[in-house]
Amino acid sequence: MNESEFNKLADATLAEIEQAIERSGADIDYELQAGGVLELEFANGSKMVINRHGVAQEIWVAARTGGFHFRADDGRWIGTRDGVELMQAIESLVSEQAGEPVRLTG
Repeated sequence: MNESEFNKLADATLAEIEQAIERSGADIDYELQAGGVLELEFANGSKMVINRHGVAQEIWVAARTGGFHFRADDGRWIGTRDGVELMQAIESLVSEQAGEPVRLTG
């Protein structure tokens, strides 16, 4: 995939995550910034950053528990470390960081 295709796919995915956070009703402030960066701030003051990384063609997540990389594979973003799908991982990481269950999928 070329850089333009990657950016389009990654930006659409970041927008989907933003919409899922909004729908969840969780007490999370978020801002989708230019350049493919989504910042989340939780009620406890902690932050999470989800961004696209063009050179690696990955979406990176920086959470309190660590850093995670996801690569596009047949229309899904899959964790390079554990094979977990991006939205599933985000739901788990957000819930852990918020200190309460946050439903982002299904």
